[in-house]
Amino acid sequence: MSKRNVTLTLSEEALRRARHLAVEKGVSLSKLLSESLEDVVLRNDRYDEARRKALARMKRGVKLGVQRRISWSRDELHER
Repeated sequence: MSKRNVTLTLSEEALRRARHLAVEKGVSLSKLLSESLEDVVLRNDRYDEARRKALARMKRGVKLGVQRRISWSRDELHER
């Protein structure tokens, strides 16, 4: 996979804390940011796929076992 350099603008505080976090994890700041961004993109892709599947299931509907044969009336179900 081809890689490209990007430029980010961060506040001094965010940069300081990100560097500290990278040291704690034993990775470079570049690798920490790269992995974090890739994770965001992957989660978004998974969400989009799950949403697409859920909408397709809703469009198909759910079989309730009556197969278009309803053998009861509304009044029978709601006898008082």
